[in-house]
Amino acid sequence: MTLRYRYRAATVGGQVVEGVLHAPSRQTALEELRRQRLYPVLVDEAAATGGASPAPRLSRRAAVALWTRSAATLLAAGVALDRALAFTAAQAGHQGLADAVRDVRRAVQGGVGFADALHRHPRYFDALFVAMVSAGEASGALDIVFARLADHLDESAELRSTVRSALLYPALMAIVACVGAIVLLGFVVPRFATILADIGGTLPTSTRLLLAASHLVTGGWWVWLPAAGAGVYVVRRALAQPESRRRWHATRLGWPWVGDLERRYATAGLARTMGLLLKSGVPALPALKIARNATTNLALQDGVDRAAAAVSAGGALAPALAGTLPPLALQLIAVGEETGRLEELFLRVADTYDGEVRRALRAAVAMLEPALILVFGALVGFVALAMLQAIYGINVRTF
Repeated sequence: MTLRYRYRAATVGGQVVEGVLHAPSRQTALEELRRQRLYPVLVDEAAATGGASPAPRLSRRAAVALWTRSAATLLAAGVALDRALAFTAAQAGHQGLADAVRDVRRAVQGGVGFADALHRHPRYFDALFVAMVSAGEASGALDIVFARLADHLDESAELRSTVRSALLYPALMAIVACVGAIVLLGFVVPRFATILADIGGTLPTSTRLLLAASHLVTGGWWVWLPAAGAGVYVVRRALAQPESRRRWHATRLGWPWVGDLERRYATAGLARTMGLLLKSGVPALPALKIARNATTNLALQDGVDRAAAAVSAGGALAPALAGTLPPLALQLIAVGEETGRLEELFLRVADTYDGEVRRALRAAVAMLEPALILVFGALVGFVALAMLQAIYGINVRTF
């Protein structure tokens, strides 16, 4: 079966062309474009009617990643920066990003440096992005820098997606379990309690506990609302204070499993940022100050700040990061300093801890799923036991 694909591609001479070709698959279409010495920017299956379907609106991060990949493709094909900015702004898929890119293009046309123009839009282009582009401008390798940035954004998005996907299923199971418990305690048990009240007599302990829980859900739940609201308010006010939030982040790192997973996740992000910056020619100290923003944990950021101060005083990087990064990461960084392959070893650290985070999440989900099933099953079993004991007591008194 042959499908129609609409494409936009850059020629060897830097021209942007559009067209339609027939191919059995998208991969075949890409190979055909490469055979024609075209650099594909966008290849989408055409609608059956032949009309162009409206481009979907992307999230901010997805739009920046797609824009970066498109810019890398165009720059690698020899398209001038001004033309690449004009084209990618029109195809951004996000209105805010499109406006930002147009403003960047106007600033570049006015004589402002590309990195300086990007720096004016921190919502879309963070410090890592700006620093790498600045290094690319200085070295004349913008196409290589954009390709690395595109890979970095894709890998970061993949890791975030892995984390979200791993946590989604347990969260849904927990919600279903809570809804099931509320239905049992709020609707099923009260009907059963009415029957028991009519019969009278002394109830078993399990039945009395069940009826107390049901009463808490059906009649006393409103008592907890003010307390819950006050608790949420107090916690939010406390976490709004930098020092309280820093203590909370430090405490969280000491939790079993959770703290270790957060440290590994932060290590992967920080190491990948450092590796990309060093590979692009950014010196170690400025790279370290930029890479601290790769983690949102304030305790880890403080550790990176202390390491930056130690490095500026002439100390080695690996010992300065002791207590902030895991031991394996420190060993690899030390080897990188000794052999002069620091950027390579930082990227290896990132790959290592990316893999560890994925494996840890898969293992956690594998254990959490049966645990949630057991908890909900124990709840249902307790309800059934309490009801059966009450029914048995009624039968004994009757006979």
